[in-house]
Amino acid sequence: MPDGTHLHARVWAPSSGEPVPALLEYLPYRLDDWTAPRDSERHPWYAAHGYASVRVDIRGTGSSDGLFVDEYSAQELDDGVAVIEWIAAQDWCTGAVGIFGISWGGFNGLQLAARAPEALKAVVTVCSTDDRFDNDVHYMGGAVLGIDMAAWGATMFAFNSRPPRPEVVGDGWVERWRERLESNRPMTPTWLAHQERDDYWRHGSVCEDYSSIDAAVLAVGGWADPYRDAVLRLVENLPGPAKGIVGPWSHQYPDRGLAPGPSIGFLQETLRWWDRWLKGVDTGVEADPALRAFLSDSEPPATSYPERTGRWVAAESWPPPASVAAQPVLPLSAFHGPAAAG
Repeated sequence: MPDGTHLHARVWAPSSGEPVPALLEYLPYRLDDWTAPRDSERHPWYAAHGYASVRVDIRGTGSSDGLFVDEYSAQELDDGVAVIEWIAAQDWCTGAVGIFGISWGGFNGLQLAARAPEALKAVVTVCSTDDRFDNDVHYMGGAVLGIDMAAWGATMFAFNSRPPRPEVVGDGWVERWRERLESNRPMTPTWLAHQERDDYWRHGSVCEDYSSIDAAVLAVGGWADPYRDAVLRLVENLPGPAKGIVGPWSHQYPDRGLAPGPSIGFLQETLRWWDRWLKGVDTGVEADPALRAFLSDSEPPATSYPERTGRWVAAESWPPPASVAAQPVLPLSAFHGPAAAG
């Protein structure tokens, strides 16, 4: 980083050695352990399909140097811009960069796009929000989300209490861990100190200025996820290329086979997005409907559904004219292969 801080990163790249576009996933969730299984499902896949795929631990998390302060801090975003610029300057990169992520990584993907680094051309944001105050885990409609706020604050406090990996950091890992423990603070009191929409929440809420985002955005959500409405707002308000997919899913990538299904060929769908906006290949994404959504059949109430029955529908524009019914589309398996396809 410009201040000399080192962030921990892992890079998967094609074996050809030729310069390729790069993809970034930028998270506080410890690439050496917690997200390692999930990372292994997608980063190598992207490398096998012609991209350098980069996973970075945010400052003060995992085995990165520095101290963590708060979610989506100005420092986090400054670092993110520097990471994108660093990636674009590497001899294995063509200079074109995309960013993807779910939840936190979906949030900061949009926030970094609003910073408009020149190299960042495309975003895939999953289960994220454009509004940190009204559509996140802290408040809903102005009311405190007590369970989520307390649980999430405690989760991050625990995450940030864990040590860096000695094999990465070296002999100074104990001292670095001690510094991290001494600086670690629960975030919940900060969130409770801001019970109205103020500058704290406006920061990082891209709904404050959709026009700041020029990158092409594919927004993905699930009807069983609290962030689903953000997909509709992003597709409606972003000035650049934007498409939305909303399935029956919960707070997960939609190719992981987790309830409720059905899963989709998510990686294949994102590859169309990357190929168009990072390689200039005509993949047909611009002709896709503005919004593709899963319309569930009526079913008896249940505490959970392993898989929902229903059909996919499409709206050519969003919001659609009030008198126009949504058009049926093919199953998303025909939207580029089943989840397991290569």
